[in-house]
Amino acid sequence: MLKVLLDILSVPAILIGVVALIGLLVQRKSTPEVLSGTLKSILGFVILGGGATILVGSLNNFSPMIQQGFGFQGVVPNNEAITALALKTYGTQTAIIMGLGMVVNILIARFTKLKYIFLTGHHTLFMACMVAAILIANGFDGVGLVILGSLIVGLLMALMPAIAQPTMRKITGQDDVAFGHFGTIGYVISAWIGKLVGKGSKSTEDIDFPKGLMFLRDTSVAIALTMGIIYLIAALAAGSTFVETQLSGGQNYIIFALLQAIGFAAGVYIILAGVRLLLGEIVPAFKGIAEKLVPNSKPALDCPIVFPYAQNAVIIGFLSSFIGGVVGMFVLISLKTTVILPGLIPHFFCGATAGVFGNATGGKRGAVVGAFVNGLIITFLPVLLLPVLGELGFSNTTFGDADFGVVGILLGNLLKLFGN
Repeated sequence: MLKVLLDILSVPAILIGVVALIGLLVQRKSTPEVLSGTLKSILGFVILGGGATILVGSLNNFSPMIQQGFGFQGVVPNNEAITALALKTYGTQTAIIMGLGMVVNILIARFTKLKYIFLTGHHTLFMACMVAAILIANGFDGVGLVILGSLIVGLLMALMPAIAQPTMRKITGQDDVAFGHFGTIGYVISAWIGKLVGKGSKSTEDIDFPKGLMFLRDTSVAIALTMGIIYLIAALAAGSTFVETQLSGGQNYIIFALLQAIGFAAGVYIILAGVRLLLGEIVPAFKGIAEKLVPNSKPALDCPIVFPYAQNAVIIGFLSSFIGGVVGMFVLISLKTTVILPGLIPHFFCGATAGVFGNATGGKRGAVVGAFVNGLIITFLPVLLLPVLGELGFSNTTFGDADFGVVGILLGNLLKLFGN
């Protein structure tokens, strides 16, 4: 029964739907309202996930072209990939820590001032997996492993949204929704840098386009054109033979590159549509839970929740973070240490979010510099994380977002210092 429950709660769309259902029932809404609100919440998240799948598929075709064209080899950060590897060995421990961690999060929200319910289920799974791997690598097992792991995960689920909330209020202009994504430390640093460098800088959303370039105010068009240039460079560098035999299934490599860029833009467009639908349903439904079960609590949602508020900052942040990742990669090459290749997936989602956070405090300069620093952070932290992951440290992938690096490095070194 526990496994079935955890399987259900590990599906983010279902978790969101359950939260909406409970909130609407607590408010004693009519049956049609409960049904509509629950389904729309699930639908919004499924749409968001569908956009993310399209976007990730496009990025997965980009990385091989870069590696082939420029000869880069190394470790590629990818949360999904390393979690899939880890669950083969640590699946049971991860599931229990995840489930109890969610209970700890609710208890913290109920009885402390950290009134945030972390609803990004897949990131809860990733964090539970990493914590389990590090604890097991340091000799923990049984009850001690489950208790300590659950407390760590549950506390992080309440603490990280609280750290991000001051900037979230600036981004959204309200205090109804919180931020739930384990890259928070990088985003908060981006916002802090925005304060330092962005005095007098206009928002990315106030960029003045010449009349001939007004069409670039359409985010989808701007993203498609920008990514089209980047994909063309990658395809030309990789060569027609590689692209057409390994990636495109025989389709002309130039056409393939352009279609991938347009697919990327389509993915972003779908994500934005899903976020709008999700917010329209989950926030009102969540108020019912807040009023009855966990007074004054806020739902902490995945990073694309901020994308509609600064759509220019999304693409600026992604590009700046990616450039930071490339610079960091060359630094690691010069140091003759493990090379972290710029993973397009973390650099898009984390870089875009860092751009939005930097823009909120420092306009265009904040978005550019803050996201660039985020790119450096998610390049150097994975190098320091690898030694504390035990057997997972020998994989060709690792956790990519900032919080995983900070938490993993601190936890692993504290355990080595003090023992279990």
